[in-house]
Amino acid sequence: MTEAARQESQSGPLAGLTVIEMAGLGPVPLAALMLSEMGATVLRIERDGPKRDLIPLPAEYDLDRHGRSILALDLKRPECAELVLRLAEKADVLVEGFRPGVMERLGLGPDTMLARNPALIYGRMTGFGQDGPLADRAGHDITYLAYSGVLHAIGREGERPLPPLNLIGDYAGGTMMLITGVLAALFQRSRGGKGQIIDAAMVEGASMLAAPLQAVVAAGLWKEQRGVNLLDSGCPFYDTYETADERHIAVGCLEPQFFAEFSRLLPLDQRFIARQYDLKFWPEMRRAIASRVQEKNRDEWEQLFSGTDACVAPVLSFGEARRHPHNRTRNAFVDVGGFTRPVPAPRFSATPSTASPSDSQRAGIEILARFGFGEDEAEALVKAGVVSR
Repeated sequence: MTEAARQESQSGPLAGLTVIEMAGLGPVPLAALMLSEMGATVLRIERDGPKRDLIPLPAEYDLDRHGRSILALDLKRPECAELVLRLAEKADVLVEGFRPGVMERLGLGPDTMLARNPALIYGRMTGFGQDGPLADRAGHDITYLAYSGVLHAIGREGERPLPPLNLIGDYAGGTMMLITGVLAALFQRSRGGKGQIIDAAMVEGASMLAAPLQAVVAAGLWKEQRGVNLLDSGCPFYDTYETADERHIAVGCLEPQFFAEFSRLLPLDQRFIARQYDLKFWPEMRRAIASRVQEKNRDEWEQLFSGTDACVAPVLSFGEARRHPHNRTRNAFVDVGGFTRPVPAPRFSATPSTASPSDSQRAGIEILARFGFGEDEAEALVKAGVVSR
């Protein structure tokens, strides 16, 4: 797809928005993908030279690059840094995920860019924020969860903390907080005309996600001890259980009416219903549930609880989730270039998002033309080796 055709095909609530993504790992690329699928035109600036991806992926699976235009630049060359500044003059948003000070050393810090384009939204994503004793430290999702207190809370009683993939720090505390900041800043700009800087720290994003739990802890209704509370595997009616075929079901019947339905269908001894929240009965209740669940296969339990409010679900793999009837009815997954992936979320009634194509646009002259560069100037940059044709 040519750059012109890509622009014409853009739809969604952010159509007409131009975003520059400074290539990096994890949360910033996912934010750029989501903005692209909501209609924004995204230009990804990659470092010239060999790629240093943590997990190298074939192009058809590389969501970090899907749906973008891409320029590969040696940002240590002054003329490349100047090119980025020129591009930022025409952009609405820039997002970057380098350590504090890196963009400044390249001559691309927010003060410099906002001087060129006062309306620019400059989104910065780091682990620990732009200042503070840990600001310059390296880390990953597990690092930020450890410092936020969230990791301590995840796991079973008497066992080590359990890393919850990299969903909470990187993608919920990182990507989603960055997107929230960008959209809020765009709303503010629509009223005042000025851009601003967003300092999105994953450790703070993860902490914010856990704010309701921290409130319950502060109220004395949740123990700091891991695996003994209502939602952390301490509760027998909010946990997973192994089935006869060594798969699992998820039980989450917190409300009394849902627990009563669960108890009737399992069945569970009726004496437990009146004592659902009596902690003295929880060990016995857990043993009784585990014993009963072992008597049927996972899919048999799914069939038994189907159509009820007992809040029981089969624990599906990624592949099984794609094939589940509910997800198929909702078209919750889409095939893009041979890769079946989740559809863009959330859904919009009037301006639907579109899954990004698996190709990426690297035609430098076309990209520069979109940002207002004349043909002669663009050709000169190609001849100078600043961009490829």
